[in-house]
Amino acid sequence: MPKRRLKKVPKAVKTDSAERLRKALMKRKKEDLVTALVELARDDRKILRRLTAQFEVAAPAKEIAAATRHAIADATAFDERDINYNFDYDYEAYNEVKRNLSRLIDLGQLQLAMELSLELMKEGSYQVEASDEGLMTEDIEECLRVVINPLKKSNLPPTEVFTWCSEMLENDRVGFICEDELRTLRRRSKAATS
Repeated sequence: MPKRRLKKVPKAVKTDSAERLRKALMKRKKEDLVTALVELARDDRKILRRLTAQFEVAAPAKEIAAATRHAIADATAFDERDINYNFDYDYEAYNEVKRNLSRLIDLGQLQLAMELSLELMKEGSYQVEASDEGLMTEDIEECLRVVINPLKKSNLPPTEVFTWCSEMLENDRVGFICEDELRTLRRRSKAATS
């Protein structure tokens, strides 16, 4: 039986689609480019997050809170069929949560940041519990520390801080996310009320 001959495939021409896109975009008007970017951002939250962060788009606290809720949902999303596996998760969404919590605190909205961090604890700790190794734990803790650290110096009533710390610890499904920081802050706030 004769050997099969392999068809010769022509060598692929090395292309740089990003460079071609850049050249095509350079020929467009600024207005057309802005319109295209806004349309892309409306259709894709990841693109919206990246553009908002890159261009440091200012927004009122209400919009930042809504964007943070979306980012929490994106960051903590996973397919329940992947429970007990090291599934992929959205690192960029966690970065957006961290950045937005910081922005809210800068706007004097510490209590709103506390509320959002409670949502993050609920959803994030469930994601950690469902994963094999909890690789996203560090990302969650970085977000929560953005709120915990200013709380140490805040002038909020100690009872409010105590209650928040207690709720955070109760909603931690794995029992170790920022546990030391939250317990220490709760003890300090309890001592301040005595």
